[in-house]
Amino acid sequence: MVNEHIVRMARDLRRMSVTHKAPIWKRVSEFALKTAISKRVINVNGIEKLTKDGDVVIFPGKVLGTGDITHNISLFCFDISKTAVSKVTNAGGRILDYKTLTNERPTGTGVILLG
Repeated sequence: MVNEHIVRMARDLRRMSVTHKAPIWKRVSEFALKTAISKRVINVNGIEKLTKDGDVVIFPGKVLGTGDITHNISLFCFDISKTAVSKVTNAGGRILDYKTLTNERPTGTGVILLG
């Protein structure tokens, strides 16, 4: 069974991709429609190693709270644990939804896609 919120998000991201000529949104929408078994998982310490202060990051999967993060990032992911939310926000970062992210960065410039 397909989650209607995910289908709506994928549709909106595809529209943004066409409207702003931003292939990153099409790629994220493709990740959203993959089966649950193929979704990715990363820990906060993995994000810590791959990013730097002030990065805007998309992770098309679930973020778990193992490890620490010492710099602030703006993070959009499909799912996130409560522990990971608290660690990212305590480091000065923020968790974004796709609408906020696409409004702030409609062309996708400066956005890092992990995965």
